[in-house]
Amino acid sequence: MPLLRLDAVSLHYGTQVLLDGVDLSITRGERLGLLGRNGAGKTTLLKVLAGEQAPDSGERWIRPGVRLARLEQTLPEGDDLSVYDVVATGLEEAGALLAEYHRLVQDPAGTDMAALSRVQQRLEAADGWSLQQRVETTMSQLQLPPEAAMGDLSGGWRRRVALARALVGEPDILLLDEPTNHLDLPAITWLEEQLCNFRGSLVLITHDRRFLQNVATSIAELDRGHLTLWRGDYQGFLRHREQALQAEERANELFDKKLAQEEVWIRQGIKARRTRNEGRVRALKAMRDERNRRREREGSAGFSIEEAQRSGRIVAELQHVSHAFGDRVILRDFSTIIQRGDRIGIVGPNGAGKSTLVRIMLGELAPDSGEVRLGSKLEVAYSDQLRGQLDPEKNLIDNVCGGQDFIEIGGRRRHAISYLGDFLFSPERVRTPVKALSGGEQNRAVLARLFSRPANLLVLDEPTNDLEIETLELLEEILLDYEGTVILVSHDRAFMDNVVTSLLVLEGEGVVSEHAGSYSDREARGHTLASARPPEEAEPGPEDAEVAARAAEPATARPGRPAATRKRSYKEQRELEALPAQIEALEERQQALERDISRPDFYQGDHAEVEQALADLARIQEELEGALQRWVELEGEE
Repeated sequence: MPLLRLDAVSLHYGTQVLLDGVDLSITRGERLGLLGRNGAGKTTLLKVLAGEQAPDSGERWIRPGVRLARLEQTLPEGDDLSVYDVVATGLEEAGALLAEYHRLVQDPAGTDMAALSRVQQRLEAADGWSLQQRVETTMSQLQLPPEAAMGDLSGGWRRRVALARALVGEPDILLLDEPTNHLDLPAITWLEEQLCNFRGSLVLITHDRRFLQNVATSIAELDRGHLTLWRGDYQGFLRHREQALQAEERANELFDKKLAQEEVWIRQGIKARRTRNEGRVRALKAMRDERNRRREREGSAGFSIEEAQRSGRIVAELQHVSHAFGDRVILRDFSTIIQRGDRIGIVGPNGAGKSTLVRIMLGELAPDSGEVRLGSKLEVAYSDQLRGQLDPEKNLIDNVCGGQDFIEIGGRRRHAISYLGDFLFSPERVRTPVKALSGGEQNRAVLARLFSRPANLLVLDEPTNDLEIETLELLEEILLDYEGTVILVSHDRAFMDNVVTSLLVLEGEGVVSEHAGSYSDREARGHTLASARPPEEAEPGPEDAEVAARAAEPATARPGRPAATRKRSYKEQRELEALPAQIEALEERQQALERDISRPDFYQGDHAEVEQALADLARIQEELEGALQRWVELEGEE
């Protein structure tokens, strides 16, 4: 008997069909991987399963007493809360009592004894002491520090907290949306073990093919509103899907051929029309209606890389390079040579210094000691995982094509809409602000911007985040055919296995080891990555790496920087990362207005327009000064 069932569930958003008569049963112990392209409705289906989204039609049934929890794609907020407080919320009302009790006992000197007594009584009535043990056990299993503030945690550790909150209620069904996002390789491996040992049922959305193969026992694909179920692992599903798509294509070809024949018959001369079979006419109308109802499979991305002239044989050479952030050693006496055509993967736990190593390789950050020599004729294309190249307020044409209707690609002039169409953006979507795009769409936009410029050295920092599997596979093919040099930072094991020819592994304490072959080759030789350390011991996460690297630059590069006073919160770190793009945008607007105002005929125009332009310039100058001041303040914090 199933724990949860959907019967003939349909759901539309405007004209888009997300779910069309979907049937699904979740049985005890099942681990279901949910696949589909970005925007297909996977997250919506999870919400329907969780009872958070009502369908337009159909029924949702859940067995009485079944507990259900959902791990959302977004990270938990609450910077002012402790880890204990957030995890306890997974127990709803009892969790709120436990969080209150926890806060009261943490400050014995200022404890309100009357309040503490009331909370204790309510906890006893709700069997709260056993629940307290459950919260503490869950945090211990996930190596979470109860007293750590959420605002001080990196994205990876917030993901652990979110998982603990979902698990603490001991759900019978656990719904997970992109659970590997923000996790490093040791954490992903750890999560695989946790989920494989989970006693309940799982429904998970992920684009991590290795993770899917290791965890899922069955696969469901959401395509054009229809859900197709495969009882077996991911590799078996791929073979099944290929056969199904080929059968669908052959059936559509036969149908279209027959329809074309019938259309010819109906258009015959007067004699034929007089003698035509009315039943045949009705059958033709039915065929036309069926053809109109057909939802074509969305096309695949079709982008390519524009290669620059060949670089020199030596791309970069590092000799006895060392670098540290205070007492944290990132590199210790590291030497390597990168040659033209190398495809190098860089792996390591969050905070190990992967982004810092990349910046040193590119000559963007001077090491504390040692020498870095770059090769000749280098044309570098660099994408960071924070999508810092994109202005969230601007649309795709502005971000990728500089606001122009045409873009030069490979010596050929192409319309911006056509070029962005290669990256699966519709003509309507290209005018959408980046901030309104999904994570997968933003990542495709980064690739569109990156590949629009000639390059012979590609540096990709987590390029696979949020990309659907078809786009991942195309990117793999392109990188394999690319004749330039590739440096890849990724936690996607399957992607690395298919692309890289060697690895640089940051082992910790400044040690970087080199390994020939793929990540799986390294695993086969018995090597593993060190586990991530608890937040109070860990180095900055990946989102902190760029900030930390800048903080390590000589003070002469940043005049006027105040002395470090305190540790930045998670929210402040995010703010600092966004400020350079904001400052650049304000400077561009300021320069544009100044050019307009400097025109000889400016003050001869409409008085109201002149006043408005002067007011806009004053406002932008004020905003720019405020942004610069805020940047200085945040840079001055640890």
